Amino acid sequence: MAAFEALYARGCRPRHGEVIMVAGRSGTQKSGFALFWVAQMNLPTLYFSADMSAFTASSRLASMATGDTTEVVEKGMAMGGRYRQKYLDALADNRITFSFGSPINWQAVDEELEAYIELHDRYPEVIVFDNLMDFDGAESDYTEQMSVMSMSTELARNTGATTIILHHASDKSWEAKSDPWAPPSRDQVKGGLSEKPELSLSVALDPNTMEYRVATIKQRMGPSDPTARKYAVMYCEPELTRFHSTPPSHRARSLEVV
Repeated sequence: MAAFEALYARGCRPRHGEVIMVAGRSGTQKSGFALFWVAQMNLPTLYFSADMSAFTASSRLASMATGDTTEVVEKGMAMGGRYRQKYLDALADNRITFSFGSPINWQAVDEELEAYIELHDRYPEVIVFDNLMDFDGAESDYTEQMSVMSMSTELARNTGATTIILHHASDKSWEAKSDPWAPPSRDQVKGGLSEKPELSLSVALDPNTMEYRVATIKQRMGPSDPTARKYAVMYCEPELTRFHSTPPSHRARSLEVV
């Protein structure tokens, strides 16, 4: 995965069966980053999405696969016929199974896992929760958030699945106001919950340069920097839900109409 070379070069080592947190402030493409990451892994994935609708998730994946912007994908899907079929074909080999219930609750998680096992005769290798505060009762209740983290750890242990959970960092801290494009430090992650997973990543997007900055703020078996001042840089194309190791060329993309 070329886009992640700079991150891995800094000693970040995601491991099978770990709990991984991706934390960032509002509007930092956390969902896009997680979706791109698991799509690049190309492993059987169960993705709980309370933030994205089914249409948004499908459009992002089709955009990622074809190189057409999400706007073009949506236009093609609406036109139907061969345009719609192009995007359905692009999604045919995708290994991500979505659950779009909101709020997320553990009964639904159990039911989705049972359905997944019934269909595939195995656990998923990756489970994504987007995001922690969309769990039932966890929007502002610290005790419930801690419970979610504990249950996520138990889930990872019992299934062997790498469990990725998205979470928010403070938008009201001094650092958020004075240096908004820098990844938030560990103490800015809401509830101090970044200390619980084996690996915690802090992300930020500079909308001027489209630099996507990823810091390892907690890593049980490797280097980390809780200040988030040492970070890897990749480049984001939000309209394609793609990330690159170098700045992408921004070319106009249009849907061919015959």
